[in-house]
Amino acid sequence: MSEDTTADSDTQFVPGFAEAPLGAVLGSVAAAMSAVGTAAIGALMLLIVGDVIGRNLLDLPITGVSEIAARTVVAIVFLQVPAAILQRRLTRADFLLRRIGQSSTSAVALLEILFCLTGAVVFALIVWASWPKFASAWASSEFFGVQGVWTIPTWPFRAITVLGAAMATLAALYRVSRELAAMKAAQ
Repeated sequence: MSEDTTADSDTQFVPGFAEAPLGAVLGSVAAAMSAVGTAAIGALMLLIVGDVIGRNLLDLPITGVSEIAARTVVAIVFLQVPAAILQRRLTRADFLLRRIGQSSTSAVALLEILFCLTGAVVFALIVWASWPKFASAWASSEFFGVQGVWTIPTWPFRAITVLGAAMATLAALYRVSRELAAMKAAQ
């Protein structure tokens, strides 16, 4: 068995419930959301391929593919970003962090804390800005598409944005707590 198969408790995506109950619940929900996002990617790919085949070979395009794709891509991002935060897989300049880490691991931890706090603020602002739009879409039965041809309600997509941003906020705050704990343990 290689060393890569043993999980370090600091980088473990879903900690044990006994070790960190909040982390276990947060990690499990984020993993489930990410799995739904992954399934949505597969479904979207099948839909697009079906539309291309139908359009080019059978002269029968699938109505609403561009609208579905536009909304689904945003939904996929918000479904998968909490897991990316918990796994430290958001886009960043890893080469810079590795170089800084060679001289000061506490500086890297501090940068990670600042990064996560900034992310928590940004995602909290997204929740704050998106909630009224979700409530309005729910109350008014808002839809997109062409009435009489093809329509789909907007509230599920707006709900995914609110849920994903709220989970991302919690994930970022959880990462801050883990980094602070790791800094205290290192001292």
